[in-house]
Amino acid sequence: MKISKILFAAAIVGLVFVGCKKAEDKSLEVVNKEKSAPKEHKPIAAENLQTASFTIDGMTCAVGCAKTIEEELANLDGVEKATVDFDKKTATVSFDKTIQNPESLTKVVQETGDGKTYKVSNFKS
Repeated sequence: MKISKILFAAAIVGLVFVGCKKAEDKSLEVVNKEKSAPKEHKPIAAENLQTASFTIDGMTCAVGCAKTIEEELANLDGVEKATVDFDKKTATVSFDKTIQNPESLTKVVQETGDGKTYKVSNFKS
């Protein structure tokens, strides 16, 4: 009985440490961003509006990963709207093609992690 309690406690501790990568750091960033005023976007001319969707590999949770990537993309100049779906591992971004391009969006996603965590593929616009 004592051994099963020890194993159960060890399993709980293990789950706490194995959770989302850098979840504490990311949650602090989210809190800090919420305190600042939301960024206002300039209207994008219809002829310059482009929508792209792509796959993001490497996300481990919806709050620490997907939400952070979504906020990073949404706060870019020239981005009208960004959504990241953790379950489908996809992102959809509406942006001004005169300000942003697929390479810059890919770079932002990859740099949100350590440069190696998130990989963008299947970019469609």
